[in-house]
Amino acid sequence: MRSPETFDAYYVETRTRLLHEAFALTGDAPAARAAVRDAFVVAWHHWRKVEGLEDRDAYVRPLAFRRARRRHTARIWHRDKSLDPEARSTLDALSKLSARQRELLVLNALSALSLNDIARSVGLTRSDAERELQTAASQFSLNRDVPTTEVQRLLQDLAQPLAETRWPRASVVRRSGAARRRTHTVIGAAVATTALLVSGSLVASGSGAQPTSLSEEKATSGIDLSDPDTGGVGEAVIDEAALLSSAQVARFGSGLEWDETSTSDNLAGDGLVAPCQRERFSDPDGLAALARTWEGSATEVVRKTVGKGDRKRTRKQRVTRVRATAVQIVERSRNEEQAADSFEAASLWFASCADPRTQLLRTSDVKRVGDEARQFRLRTWGKTPATIAVGTARTGSLVVTTAVRTTGRPLGDAASLRGLAAAVNALCGSDGAATCAGRAQARTTAPLDIGALPGLLSVVDLPPVSAVRGPWVGTDPEKASRTNFASTRCDNTTFTGKGIRLARTRTFLFPETRNVDQLGLTQVVGSMKPKAADTFVDQVRTRVRQCGQANLGTTVTPLASSSTKDTDLHAWALSMELNDKQSFPFLMAIVRDGTAVSQLGFSPQRNMTMSRDDFVALSRRVLERLATLRARG
Repeated sequence: MRSPETFDAYYVETRTRLLHEAFALTGDAPAARAAVRDAFVVAWHHWRKVEGLEDRDAYVRPLAFRRARRRHTARIWHRDKSLDPEARSTLDALSKLSARQRELLVLNALSALSLNDIARSVGLTRSDAERELQTAASQFSLNRDVPTTEVQRLLQDLAQPLAETRWPRASVVRRSGAARRRTHTVIGAAVATTALLVSGSLVASGSGAQPTSLSEEKATSGIDLSDPDTGGVGEAVIDEAALLSSAQVARFGSGLEWDETSTSDNLAGDGLVAPCQRERFSDPDGLAALARTWEGSATEVVRKTVGKGDRKRTRKQRVTRVRATAVQIVERSRNEEQAADSFEAASLWFASCADPRTQLLRTSDVKRVGDEARQFRLRTWGKTPATIAVGTARTGSLVVTTAVRTTGRPLGDAASLRGLAAAVNALCGSDGAATCAGRAQARTTAPLDIGALPGLLSVVDLPPVSAVRGPWVGTDPEKASRTNFASTRCDNTTFTGKGIRLARTRTFLFPETRNVDQLGLTQVVGSMKPKAADTFVDQVRTRVRQCGQANLGTTVTPLASSSTKDTDLHAWALSMELNDKQSFPFLMAIVRDGTAVSQLGFSPQRNMTMSRDDFVALSRRVLERLATLRARG
């Protein structure tokens, strides 16, 4: 017998959550509401079966999603004037994903399903679903101009426009379900009678027919009663009490109200809780992991104009905004050797960050914090610039990482260091821990070798460029030719002469930016004997200086110049007149580290350019990257 009380409780408990998911899937609130209501009507029709399921959502959710997609035909959120601009931007970003990517992202962010269950619901293997989910998160992050760690929060915020949704009473839904059942019964009886009259085949069991009953109906493919596969990771061998508290995290941002948002074994969803994180775990064969996240918010008084014409006035309003997010990840490996590998893997997440429009600014070695530790500072650029301060350390077989992303005042290196030290000391005495933290000291070092060809820059090294669309994208490195896009008509430098070895070139572009034909950055590197390298640099400097003196149509502005016995770094801003109304600006640098030499050239276009300070800083990054080529030479 069907239980109305059980259905009514399930309907009240579940309808808002399914509406949130269906709205995120389509961006159409009326269609989503109607679809969820109809899904519950069907559920009551089959309640004898649905009530006994371990996961009723697995029956109702696909019904709601299918109906929501069928009802939704246009980008209705563009016509909804009551919709918050942030929610509209989120729906715009979601609309640019494929249907499958969007469903994966919505289920991962808003449902309690495991990745195994999500994969089954969209018809993919677990590995394919995880890969597609990462692609969806990256694409959404690029479209929305936010880091991937903000995906879940932005999708959760879509619940706000639905807060005032009015629902039919459960009794009304049940009456609709009962009417639907009666209609199906009448239609079924009519069809059966017609079949009997036409062929008499209803009782033809001797013709290959098989006896059936309603109780033998096949289960829906979306329903799975098996337990999710946890892969053995996540056993309770790390105490939650050993993680930082909200009071301790307050050191990551004074003046902010910090709230813990989650603590988990990081087995749900895609597991990418930190900026730049590439995989769920830095040690996939580890014994356990815990992750904790926080949000730091600030309340501000803003002025808002209301009314029209003569009745227009300014009203003060208190608004609370999230200004920072923080995450702590602790992993325990099987032994110290595996933990050392885990520490290097976690370090490479940030040293070679693949998040769109994210630049590595600085790398530091840290002493007196655990057995080994590092700091990284990165920045993201776009609509909402942010800084990211990261610390990662190993103590015994434990690896701890802290990452703080701020859109306001950047977190200072000292505060980041104190937070990392506190995280390590909180683990002291735990199983697997070894060296604790003392008075931490950090020293800036060259960036880690991230596997690029010796001496060449990577996308993570590149600074912001104004007014462009999309991220930097690098071409494949190739052998240097006589056509050198890093040089100018002043120097005409080539890396194809006798005695130059390992000459390679690479160009970085913005393929998503339209109507540009000269915007780009090119680097060329080569190795030569010490005296030849020194002479090579001097020739470039001399040609550029003479060009500025001899050509009235060329302006040369020195930006930086430094030389030691083993290194050179010289950068210029050049402007070459094309005619009376047009000139061609160009930023160029020549850099040497011992036997390794590199030329760097940036060609801006219209208002799309990088600052001169950023170009000089990039030239210094070239000098740091040349160390790997010098070692080969």
